[in-house]
Amino acid sequence: MTISKQQVFGIKSREQFTDVTLHIFRHQAQNCTVYREFIQGLRVDVDSIKTIEQIPFLPIEFFKSHKVVSNTNEVEITFTSSGTTGLITSRHPVTDVSWYVDSFQTAFELFYGDIKDYTVLALLPAYLEREGSSLIYMAEDLIKQSNNPDSDFYLYNHEELYHQLNKQQEANKPTLLLGVTFALLDFVEGYQIDFPELIVMETGGMKGRRKEMIREELHDILTKGFGVDAIHSEYGMTELLSQAYSKGNGIFNCPPWMRIITRDTNDPVTLMQGDRAGGINIIDLANINSCSFLATQDLGKVYADDSFEVLGRFDNADIRGCNLLIA
Repeated sequence: MTISKQQVFGIKSREQFTDVTLHIFRHQAQNCTVYREFIQGLRVDVDSIKTIEQIPFLPIEFFKSHKVVSNTNEVEITFTSSGTTGLITSRHPVTDVSWYVDSFQTAFELFYGDIKDYTVLALLPAYLEREGSSLIYMAEDLIKQSNNPDSDFYLYNHEELYHQLNKQQEANKPTLLLGVTFALLDFVEGYQIDFPELIVMETGGMKGRRKEMIREELHDILTKGFGVDAIHSEYGMTELLSQAYSKGNGIFNCPPWMRIITRDTNDPVTLMQGDRAGGINIIDLANINSCSFLATQDLGKVYADDSFEVLGRFDNADIRGCNLLIA
């Protein structure tokens, strides 16, 4: 199978998306061992899959117990998830990291324009303090590509960040503040700024640092703290090489090579109709060298225009099908 980056990142229509998706499915059903065995465990005939809706989705937990790859090339980098000490974390072996780079660079330009127009400030302390974060990999590249000497990472030096934000505002420079949720909250508890043009993008994650709160409460605190009208969000994870973006109100949009489908939480092989809440399944065609079809532990709704909303997570989720394979 030869699917090029141009075929994936150049998708313009639902028909193109369907065609490329089915090609990648057939390739991964044959060449990704864990996915092939999962499909066999479900007694699904690969040749009978003719539509996207028929494709089985691999429970994302398998990234914790199996090597999820669909070729025999050498692994260039392994992205790992953050987690509580003692818990098994996800590992995403990437055999061609240029797929990730092309994915986030193309998607950022699609949603926000040329990165060179921005100063990129990254407040990502928990991620910066460990190895293997795909978010840090992306942020480092965006900072580099911005070609701006003021673009930089911040740990807990909130005073420096505050002064830099004021400098950006005084100079009327387009600025992106990319921050992990708990760190953004920590910042606005100590500093208040009125910077309406600032793009504040939260990446999720309390990581046990603070109590969880609903999105409306979180965004209300952050909009007041930064003096902005809306809080942007990025929806991504270790197991993906693509991200969806929200420019406010918690409504996300995917790049053309990514799609969200919801499933019945009581019957994981049944997909939800309309905008009824269900478990989030993700198609990420940038995952061509691992698995593009993942069943997550997130709950959400998908709307008629393919935008979606994340409502929360399963409590003690038990995605049926995990017992089909034994580590």
